[in-house]
Amino acid sequence: MTESSLLHDLIRVAAGRRPEAVALTYGERHVTYGDLDAQVGSVSRGLVGLGLQRGERVAVYLDKRPEMVATCFGSAAAGTVFVPLNPLLKPDQVGYILRDCGVRLLVTSADRLALLQPVLAACPELRHVVVTGDDAPALAGTPTAALTRWRDLVDAPARATHRVIDTDVLSILYTSGSTGKPKGVVLSHRNMVTGAKSVASYLGNHADDTLLAALPLSFDAGFSQLTTAFHAGARVVLLNYLLPRDVLKAMERERVTGLTAVPPLYIQLAALQWPQAIGEHLRYFANTGGRMPRETLGALRQRVPRARPFLMYGLTEAFRSTYLPPEEVDRRPDSIGKAIPNAEILVLREDGTECAPDEPGELVHRGALVGMGYWGDAEKTAERYKPLPAGVGGREGALTLPEIAVFSGDTVRRDAEGFLYFIGRRDEMMKTSGYRVSPTEVEEVLYATKLVGECVAFGVDHASLGQAIQVIATAPDGSDAVAVDQLLAECRRLMPAYMVPHGVRPMRGPLPRNPNGKIDRKLLATRWVEEHETGEATAATAEEAKA
Repeated sequence: MTESSLLHDLIRVAAGRRPEAVALTYGERHVTYGDLDAQVGSVSRGLVGLGLQRGERVAVYLDKRPEMVATCFGSAAAGTVFVPLNPLLKPDQVGYILRDCGVRLLVTSADRLALLQPVLAACPELRHVVVTGDDAPALAGTPTAALTRWRDLVDAPARATHRVIDTDVLSILYTSGSTGKPKGVVLSHRNMVTGAKSVASYLGNHADDTLLAALPLSFDAGFSQLTTAFHAGARVVLLNYLLPRDVLKAMERERVTGLTAVPPLYIQLAALQWPQAIGEHLRYFANTGGRMPRETLGALRQRVPRARPFLMYGLTEAFRSTYLPPEEVDRRPDSIGKAIPNAEILVLREDGTECAPDEPGELVHRGALVGMGYWGDAEKTAERYKPLPAGVGGREGALTLPEIAVFSGDTVRRDAEGFLYFIGRRDEMMKTSGYRVSPTEVEEVLYATKLVGECVAFGVDHASLGQAIQVIATAPDGSDAVAVDQLLAECRRLMPAYMVPHGVRPMRGPLPRNPNGKIDRKLLATRWVEEHETGEATAATAEEAKA
């Protein structure tokens, strides 16, 4: 076999070429492609041996370690569906996901299982719990779930696995979304394998690369570090870090050649001194999960001037959509680039017609990376996954079967040369004084002042403005000692009047993150509103008491 069409084929093909090459590094442990391929086969046989049927869900609640990788790829080989859970999730959040997609088998550690005990009894479809390590505590309170040790799972006798084709459901990735409970994005083998080949092609990944897996594997960009590396036969370093400095230490120690991260982590890394050795081997750094502030990008380029910056845009519903080639960064640092290989990105009006150059519209993604919808949620699926209008892009009008594209909900514009620029999320755009303002546009100016370390902008209801722009910010040193008056003076100098924040609230850093490592704008905005309303209610009560 020389080509991969199924997820587990990525490992099998690499093992066929260089079985002795290291696929995974986890602390002092190194797993070769040959050993990883064998372990994936053992997991797949073990899952079938426990009675799992084609398409049943296998959840993994572990930190980044070889057992998690083997479970995900072994599930793919078995014909089941893996559900990677962010290790930062709390038991109630894990319980919700287990129930939402009817998980049949859960792989976790003994300490995490102990935390989950109160919620597992409310997961009636759960039949098996596999515990890594040698400790296997009694599974109290879940009479329907049998307990299996990891070593027993992988020592199962040989047996036939279920048939798998590339359009089969492969995985469900849960994304926090902007409102309500997390949504399960359903992806096929074709989605992930096509994405791996596309990303590896423009990043130029090769067998001598070492990629650092700093992002959660439950995050599409985090899991992509595995798929792109395995497609190229490269090595992945699995890192569970506590402090940003730990990331730099790992990059130096492991001679990392490729780093992909989200803006909040890059902001923290840019504030640190980098060991000179990192710049001697780091070939590229890639940004995803939001717009990287220009000041942060400039600081990173100073620290590793030989590394090529890749600015990327993606959404879990279609894995990855655009990237800006490094040679374009100086000419258009605010652009999210053009479509990645084997994808088409459209900018459409509300009536489905294509926008003119520089006209704002919705980013729409078509092609083989478009996911399969949200698990069990027809209403939300219909909002995002829609038939592409006839005659738009490469869609021929004479075709009678529908083609489903992802309508991102993000507002972008395309310039005359075809480069795209992110304006904002439809559900985050602020309407103030009759103007639509993107929070990232405000944040970009705030970062440029160098008077903030981290910041987030959001709109709150206002009687005369419609919405007032509020900002929560930390000082450059992470404290709450923000020079508010000086910051607002700079805003008035750099922004039109309608964009100047109505208020700035200092906060000690770092700002709270969501499970994927992004600054949690929604949480901060909700807290601000709740505290503001509480303050008004307290003031009103005090006035009544005086009266």
